[in-house]
Amino acid sequence: MVHQFPALIIAVPLIAALSTPLIGWKSSNRCYYWAVLTLALVTFFAIGLLRSVILHGPISYHQGGWAPPWGIEYYVDYLSAFILPIIAIVSLLVIIYSKHSINKELAGRQMPSYTLMLLMITGLMGIVVTGDLFNVFVFLEIASLSCYGLIASGQGDAPLATFRYIIMGTIGASCYLLGVGYLYMVTGSLNLADVSHLIPPLYHSRVVLSAGVLMLVGISLKMALFPLHSWLPNSYAYAPSSASALIAPLFTKVAAYLMIRVMFSLFQPDFFVKIIPATTVITWLAVTAMMIGSFYAIAQNNLKKMLSYSIVAQIGYIALGIGLANKAGLTGALLHILNEAFTKGCVFLVVGAIIYQTGDCTIDHFKNLFRRMPFTMGAFTIGVFSMIGVPPTCGFFSKLNLLMGCIVDHHWVFVAALLISTILNVIYFFRVIKVASFEKPEADYNRKIPYDQIRMQEVPLSMRIPIILMAAGILLAGIFSGTITNTILIHIIPAGF
Repeated sequence: MVHQFPALIIAVPLIAALSTPLIGWKSSNRCYYWAVLTLALVTFFAIGLLRSVILHGPISYHQGGWAPPWGIEYYVDYLSAFILPIIAIVSLLVIIYSKHSINKELAGRQMPSYTLMLLMITGLMGIVVTGDLFNVFVFLEIASLSCYGLIASGQGDAPLATFRYIIMGTIGASCYLLGVGYLYMVTGSLNLADVSHLIPPLYHSRVVLSAGVLMLVGISLKMALFPLHSWLPNSYAYAPSSASALIAPLFTKVAAYLMIRVMFSLFQPDFFVKIIPATTVITWLAVTAMMIGSFYAIAQNNLKKMLSYSIVAQIGYIALGIGLANKAGLTGALLHILNEAFTKGCVFLVVGAIIYQTGDCTIDHFKNLFRRMPFTMGAFTIGVFSMIGVPPTCGFFSKLNLLMGCIVDHHWVFVAALLISTILNVIYFFRVIKVASFEKPEADYNRKIPYDQIRMQEVPLSMRIPIILMAAGILLAGIFSGTITNTILIHIIPAGF
């Protein structure tokens, strides 16, 4: 039965998305329970695949019984099995959280919102599961088009932000597809494993060189790697709360997965290290992203906008680990994908909760927020600690591995950049905690009015529990980071690293 899971993990959310309009025909509330049930099944499939890969090795599924390279293959190895549960668990928690938020922000549009969310998850799962290069493009477009629709349903400048995203996203997808076309031209195959065996003798061909560069540029744009990040901050900031909580922790992380897949599975690692020195370019762009993203985050007074720029900086950490192309660096990048998924999921859920309760996410208006929403803001603090890199959160272990990766190759400038960016993280995140936690002290005899009487006003339980579970995920990922590394990540690192 487990051997059917690679197909089911795509088919179930796809069929559920297409069925959502019928489910919500008479009552939009049914869409919520339909989506929760669907993602519970998807999570079961993802965990089942992870367990099977750990116990028995990679799983290959041939669509329609046609063997590759002629047929389309779904292939789940250690890298895929690592990413799938992250997508499934985060998306399930976001959907459970979404009911009250969507009812308030998108009243009358619940059915299309859940349809688009399920389609986006289908696309992301497909990118990770498929072993066909053209299929990656198809699933990438399914996820992107759904993402555009979710962002466009927001308020304010959401349509303009979506338009910019569409333009940039289309350029990125076109670059990737053109690269795939070049590889097909010289190999006659689209199967990832087949192409990876056929192209090494052609590494110095201009066609293959062009293909590698185009695919990397296209993926970098989808990943929002500096300077191709300009579409991200406004898109995530203006999206509805539930949509941004789903997109922010997952979309760019799946793009990072795709970069790892292309650089270290489709091509041999030496291709982007020696033949095309892409890793050198990526590391310097990553360091710049860490600095620029952090400085822009400091300048924001809107928490959602600040977190959006924080994503640019955090993508820099992941790209740095990939660009280092050594064991510690890539381990740090993979752990940071896990960390970012739970951390960004947690803090964006908190932002949605704040908007739900106060109608605002301006940092200067957060006075007494810790007393009003102690559980929600407590989870936010755990997320902040993880992004800063405080043990035992997962962010500490991912940053530690990135530091070790830099030290091993004597990249002292990158070590300094990691430490400086961490200090910048402290500055902009503790500003939020300061405003939400502390009042300016004043002697009693100078006070003209008594201290405010604060009553706890937490969000509904269906919103609070996913936030707390996301924060628990941050801690568990950190506590068990050694087990995760020794059980899964050790099999992902290419031989010779």
